[in-house]
Amino acid sequence: MATVRFIGVGEPKPKRVLQVPLRLVSYLQATPLAVILGAFLLLPILMISVVSFWDYDFAQMYPDFVTFNYTETLGSWVTWKTYLNTLKFAFVVWAITLFVGFWAAYFLAFHIRTSAMQMVLFLVCTVPFLTSNIIRMISWIPVLGRNGLVNTTLVNAGIVSQPIEWLLYSDFAVVLAMVHLYTLFMVTPIFNTLMRIDKSLVEAARDAGASSFQILTNVILPLAKPGMAIGTIFVVTLVMADFSTVQVMSGGQSASVALMMKNQMSLLQYPAAAANAVVLLVLVLLMVAGILRIVDIRKEL
Repeated sequence: MATVRFIGVGEPKPKRVLQVPLRLVSYLQATPLAVILGAFLLLPILMISVVSFWDYDFAQMYPDFVTFNYTETLGSWVTWKTYLNTLKFAFVVWAITLFVGFWAAYFLAFHIRTSAMQMVLFLVCTVPFLTSNIIRMISWIPVLGRNGLVNTTLVNAGIVSQPIEWLLYSDFAVVLAMVHLYTLFMVTPIFNTLMRIDKSLVEAARDAGASSFQILTNVILPLAKPGMAIGTIFVVTLVMADFSTVQVMSGGQSASVALMMKNQMSLLQYPAAAANAVVLLVLVLLMVAGILRIVDIRKEL
């Protein structure tokens, strides 16, 4: 039997509850993030893609649909050489940061016993990152210069008879500065992954007679792959998009794709720079897709 409820005078009416179908709940929850990504990521990429097909001269751009921006980009040997130089920087910096970052994270995770000391040492690693990238990069100039700290020490110690020229304004200086700038982006995800490894697995492998090298290669490295992949994505994308380090530390003697785009924009060649940006974006996405095909990082997200 249905129950009838009478509302007295002055008694507030019951509020209506808006019921949303269950199949729409997940879409509503994802809507804010979709709006943010659409406005600040997809829309700018779309605008850059559109501008890359525009015509231009020394003074302004003309809305049009031309393809010579891409033909000039992909048909020039200078452009291909610049891309190869950028890939060289990315590979060398990635290899060094992976080696240094893994062993730093390994030491923090397995050789420091207390969690408090692990956090203290990890925060010490982050102290240089409290300053600007530009300041940390420029700080290498008085160290590596002709009359800098390294050359002065070597000459006074009699190790070399004259200052070493290639320490500064060279590819060596570019790689050194990038390693200094981006190593933490490799240490952090690897350290996070290593901290999640169950220490009982290491103890079980040691009880089974495995050596330290076998434990490292058969237990720790396979479980650390997701963190290494995330660090690789961070470092590679940052190096590929870096132009200030290449410009300052090479003294204008080396080039990268990002620096080439910066020079094009300074000359008001925005469609050409947009075409280079699209090509660089596709290249980076292909590299990231290749990493994701090799290593599954979903467990770390």
